Amino acid sequence: MAELSFFTGTMDSGKSTLALQTNHNHAARGLVGRLFTTHDRAGEARLSSRLGLTHEAIEVSPEFDFWRYVVDSLTRGARIDYLVCDEAQFYSRDQVDQLAKIVDELQIDVFAFGILTDFRTQLFEGSARLVELADRMNVLQVEALCWCGKRATHNARTENGVMVVEGEVIVVGDVDEIDQPPADVAYEVLCRQHHRRRLTAARAKAVSLAPEPLPFG
Repeated sequence: MAELSFFTGTMDSGKSTLALQTNHNHAARGLVGRLFTTHDRAGEARLSSRLGLTHEAIEVSPEFDFWRYVVDSLTRGARIDYLVCDEAQFYSRDQVDQLAKIVDELQIDVFAFGILTDFRTQLFEGSARLVELADRMNVLQVEALCWCGKRATHNARTENGVMVVEGEVIVVGDVDEIDQPPADVAYEVLCRQHHRRRLTAARAKAVSLAPEPLPFG
């Protein structure tokens, strides 16, 4: 029986690497699949991981119809055994419904990968629907770490090095390196405590280096 599987974790937890590995493993068994992504850091129609691995993929626009694409492909004689869907948090509710229909009606396995919540700690539309519909939900065991060393559970957005909690939901960026100058728009994984305090690695470092006030005497 085909299944809709949802693999989730924070940014920097290896989701795209696992998506590429899943495709590789299935292709090595002689199966034929399709890779999908949207808003990938490497650009349009590319599925990439932070380890430097990349693969061509089909770009999922807001108007993309998974059901129509698969049915049209099968009608033309193509073979499709599975779908690998990265950045699934950005998919619409209808698009996730289409993936579930593909599993149920066409018996094609779907492997979806995405983060649960945005920088405001609110569920993405696509992820919320996947939680509701997935046959299996898997939290990745590769734990991303907050700068303090605790397990990171929240995704923070920074603009010019300052953490923000308002703005457009979809803004493409990458995870900041702690020892590099801050990008205009970047992301950082934090534990809940430091996300709530808006205490990023850069701000924590600045606070630790701030001179202590002189005593009055």
